[in-house]
Amino acid sequence: MGKIIAIANQKGGVGKTTTTVNLAAALGVLEKKVLVIDADPQANATSGLGMDSDSNSAGSYQLLEHTLPASETIVQTGSPNVDLIPAHIDLVAIEIELVDKDEREYMLKKAVAELGEQYEYILIDCAPSLGLLTLNALTAADSVIIPIQCEYYALEGLGKLLNTIKSVQRIHNPDLDIEGMLLTMYDSRLRLSNQVVEEVKKHFGDMVFDTIIQRNVRLGEAPSYGESIIKYDASSKGAANYLNMAHEILQKNRQTV
Repeated sequence: MGKIIAIANQKGGVGKTTTTVNLAAALGVLEKKVLVIDADPQANATSGLGMDSDSNSAGSYQLLEHTLPASETIVQTGSPNVDLIPAHIDLVAIEIELVDKDEREYMLKKAVAELGEQYEYILIDCAPSLGLLTLNALTAADSVIIPIQCEYYALEGLGKLLNTIKSVQRIHNPDLDIEGMLLTMYDSRLRLSNQVVEEVKKHFGDMVFDTIIQRNVRLGEAPSYGESIIKYDASSKGAANYLNMAHEILQKNRQTV
């Protein structure tokens, strides 16, 4: 089984989907076979990879319900070496539908087990909550990336997320690691951005990625075209940032390009 990484933070707008889509594209360009699982009912990772969520009859809803095998929910994307299990608005209902099922926290883990060695990396884009969807992602994952925006209230709620991760480690997934904390939306001109970077690095040290994702207009434009930043503008700062991050992850996992 390839490495499964959940991208999680219960705060919205911190760069989870942006990171999922662009990290997947960067790893794909570096010739790693990647699967993105969109586990957010907003389906932004699905549209960000150029897919129309309304046109998909199969995806993460069926995967979690175990009504279809994982292999029948996968679609190809326009990004090299990147496949997708898309999300649909139906995913909103999954927490209610799973609540009475046995081992409901393990539905995603069991579903992706059949994929074996097809993918070197599986990235799960989590919903902005700590509900059953995110719990399934953390139970299935080998590690978690936590995006933290370089803005006021950056650390708000982080303690709750870390407590949830500890709880998952204790009860459901003792092998879950923190892959790293990723600083996003950084603007070197702003004193506040620099203060947040300093504060996060002081508190969490080696848990913080060296790569920092800078604010970049092109990075904000890319999703509206259904493209990753690598495809939309490979010469942009955003593309360089996510390629650096992909290299950093490969080094952490002792892989070469």
